Amino acid sequence: MERIYMDHAATTPMDIRVAEAMTPIFAEVFGNPSSVHAYGRAARRYLDEARRTMARSIHADEKEIIFTSGGTEADNLAIIGTAMANRHKGNHVITTVQEHHASLHASQYLEEQGFDVTYLPVDENGIVSLDTLKDALTDETIVVSVMFVNNETGMIQPIEAMGELLKDHQACFHTDAVQAFSLLDIDVKKAGIDLLTVSSHKINGPKGIGFLYVADGVSIEAMQFGGEQERKRRPGTENVPAAVGFQKAVELAMENKAERNQEYSRYKEQFIEKLARNNVEFTVNGDLEKSAASIVNISFPGTNVESLLTNFDLDGVAASSGSACTAGSVEPSHVLAAMFGEGDERTTNSIRFSFGSFNTDENISEAADRVAKIIKRLANGRRQNT
Repeated sequence: MERIYMDHAATTPMDIRVAEAMTPIFAEVFGNPSSVHAYGRAARRYLDEARRTMARSIHADEKEIIFTSGGTEADNLAIIGTAMANRHKGNHVITTVQEHHASLHASQYLEEQGFDVTYLPVDENGIVSLDTLKDALTDETIVVSVMFVNNETGMIQPIEAMGELLKDHQACFHTDAVQAFSLLDIDVKKAGIDLLTVSSHKINGPKGIGFLYVADGVSIEAMQFGGEQERKRRPGTENVPAAVGFQKAVELAMENKAERNQEYSRYKEQFIEKLARNNVEFTVNGDLEKSAASIVNISFPGTNVESLLTNFDLDGVAASSGSACTAGSVEPSHVLAAMFGEGDERTTNSIRFSFGSFNTDENISEAADRVAKIIKRLANGRRQNT
């Protein structure tokens, strides 16, 4: 049985060309980039070139790129580091109820430190209203953090409109672009973005590295203590092989952005249509017209996440959910609860399918058939038990 991977929003397989770019670096470029001798200078050249590639991908300056261990660290540094550095200007932070936990937990930490945090609601499509953001702003607001593309539903927020709203406000505008980068065009200057998070392993690069864009002039407090790497904002010897792999992944992503969007959109449409042809009862969570090509979140009435994921896996289909399954119970998805309300059955019967490089038209069609078969089997089992 062929296993079919439909969980690219969780992580992506490393592109062989990325691995090939990294291999000689492991063997030949072992110098510390901070060392002044020839070995260190050689490592520094690779690191600097990687940094320039990251900057070009979002229309930034290379001096505005901080390498991190991934998206979580970048989100924490952006939200906590910026709030701490700007506390003399105010004590208010704005985010949304449906952020990734890397951002949510960072905001909750700030509350514990005495900051006032506003969590903006979303509508049934998972979109933040600009009016809601405008109404929440005060003279004390110093950080606004809204993710670009939701990791569970794929819904795209009006980031450029938010940047325009904030352009004359003191607040620093952060967006977690982990799911948006490589699929959507991002120009941080045009969009008025002050801080932006990207993760390598979401774009077929190595795990354990990401970057945070910090606009020139934005004050940010380091959260670790050590050397003066990354312009004193993130100490520690840089991971040069991973940076080179990340650079290659970014180059490939930028080269093939339009083609990949078309391909993933076709997969999504094909998957949904095949489920419908199989007469499966389902609803799509969110507005497909306002979602990224790579993600679809689907509710299967009368089911539950735990049984769905278990049966999918047994039948060779890898997918995921925002719900946490522990000890036989399901903790509802906080994203879907924000969209539909606590207690709505969609918070515990919805699955995220996310498309990427491991997919083909053939295995998408096959996955839809397998999913449909499982849904029908579970439905028959319910009827027999009632």
